[in-house]
Parts: sequence; structure tokens; C-alpha cells
Amino acid sequence: MKKIILCMASLFLSVLLFAGDKDSTKNKISDEQKQEMAHLTALMATLDSAEKTTHYQTGSVALSNGVAHLNLPTGFKFIDGKQSQYILEHLWRNLPDESVLGMIVKDSFHLNNMDADWAFIITYDPMGYVKDDDADKTKYDELLADLKKGSEQANIERKKLGYDPMYLVGWASNPYYDKQNKVLHWAKEYSGETGAAKNDNNTLNYEIRVLGRKGVLSLNAVATMDQLAEVKQNIPNVLKMAQFDKGYKYEEFDSGIDEVAAWTIGGLVAGKLLAKAGLFVLILKFWKLIALGVVGAFAAIRRFITGRKKENELAIEETAKDDNDAGSAV
Repeated sequence: MKKIILCMASLFLSVLLFAGDKDSTKNKISDEQKQEMAHLTALMATLDSAEKTTHYQTGSVALSNGVAHLNLPTGFKFIDGKQSQYILEHLWRNLPDESVLGMIVKDSFHLNNMDADWAFIITYDPMGYVKDDDADKTKYDELLADLKKGSEQANIERKKLGYDPMYLVGWASNPYYDKQNKVLHWAKEYSGETGAAKNDNNTLNYEIRVLGRKGVLSLNAVATMDQLAEVKQNIPNVLKMAQFDKGYKYEEFDSGIDEVAAWTIGGLVAGKLLAKAGLFVLILKFWKLIALGVVGAFAAIRRFITGRKKENELAIEETAKDDNDAGSAV
């Protein structure tokens, strides 16, 4: 896709050299279309620059808060918290979040790759020890209604900050709690339009919560709905990567000194996340905008070239007609 954009930019500039012909106003490329292509070119330059300065880590990686570490197998790499916050906020237009500790991405992932894969964003909330007594009693369908209300509340804040709204469509995968491994995970589908139906192009948030002694480690996969099967397939691999350090493991809880969280399993799915509903849902919208821009720009260039071709054909026909008329007169 990157090569396509660069070729498109070159073609676009070439076409502009001929766009000043006053006799072809019908097929001229508009100022708006010129601006779109210029914007795409600038975005590619920004992504290229960011990619060159991004440091990818592999193998064993300690998270900066000293609570957990990652063991990355072959095929995966890690981007640290500071770089991830820049990518999420400035490149992918998400709300700022200083709790981001990093991102797990596939080895094929690059910032300037228009076919970018999904990514797992890592955060940690030191909320305390979360009891899991209510896991079997939680009615998740009822929680979905609360989540949708939370999404609407978050959109009010997003609009104030100049971000596009995102609407919760429904569960992409129903919540499931693995009591043995103390892991909760579920998936949500988001759309940029209110009342939108399920769609492969909608945004996927696959959320994992790993319970610890003093808080919860979150791994939030962001992708498009058509990648749901692939993300699910990689959940076991991702869970094996994240390990709490000694002193922070769930089984090390000491009721005499440790704080118990106010949130239960059901609260993690709904209540605790209402304030952040819709976070990290724009990670792939950026690529979609570029793709649409390229298609629009290509259509404009094609119309221009086609229009010029038709004009030339008409001119040739007129010339031939004039010649024939002149010959007949003789």
C-alpha cells in the first residue's frame, strides 16, 4: 500500500502539470482533491519518520512499573510506554492515557505499513486485589446496556477534545472468566456511526484482564472485526507472554496487609471501564482514511486523464472532419 501511495503521489504531480488548461475545466482536479493528496503525502512522511525512531524490543522485557514482565516468543515484538503513548495519541488519534505501558505487536508490524496488523496495548491499574466471587453470577447482557451508556458519555468528552465519536455496537465475543488462571476476557465491536449494524470493517476491541495481588494488568487488542478469528487464535500466546513479578501474583494476596479492590469481575467489564469506554478504538481508522483518500485521488486522476483523452479524440475528429469538408469543397 505504501508503494501505491508513493506512485499515486508521483502520478498526481505529473497530472497537475497539465491541469492548467483552461479548456478542460470539467475534468480539472479540485483544490480539495489536491489537498487530500498533499495530506496523504505528509502523513506518509510522518509515519516514515516515526518508524525510523521507533525501537522494537524482543525476548524478555520488563514493564516500566516493575509489576510484570513479558516473554516475547518468535513472531512478536514490543514498543515501550513512551513511544506507544505517542503512537496512540498523535498518530492514531486516541485519547491521551499515561497508564499505557507499551504495545505487543506482530513481527510484521511497522508504523508506515498500510497493511498494519492488530496490536495489544498494555496498561496496569493498581486498584487492589479483585475478588472473583461474583464471576458465575454476573449477567453480562445487562452489563452491555451499561457499557453503551458509558460509550455515549465518553463520546461527549471525545467531541469536546476534538475526537470523532465511537459507538458500541455489541459483544464481539461474550465475556469469559478463567477462574483457574485468574484471567477475564471479552470483545466489543465499535462503529463510527450511531445505530450501525455489525460489519467486518467496524473496530474490534478484544480486552484481557489478568488479576494480580495489587491490581489488574490489561491487554487490549485493537483491530477490525474481520480480524476477530486471528486475534482469538493468538490469545493463548499473548497470555503466556505476560507474567506478574514476584510479590504481585494473585495467589500471594495477604488479607492482613493488602487492599481489596472495590470492583468485582462484573465491575471490570462495566463499571470500572465506563470512564474509558471507547478508548483505543481508532487505531485502524487512520489506515482506512488513507485508503479512502487514495481511492478518491485515483478516481480524480482517472477522470482527469479520461477527460483529456476524450478531448483529444474529439479534437482529432474535428480536424478530420474539417479536412474532409475542405476536400469536398475542392
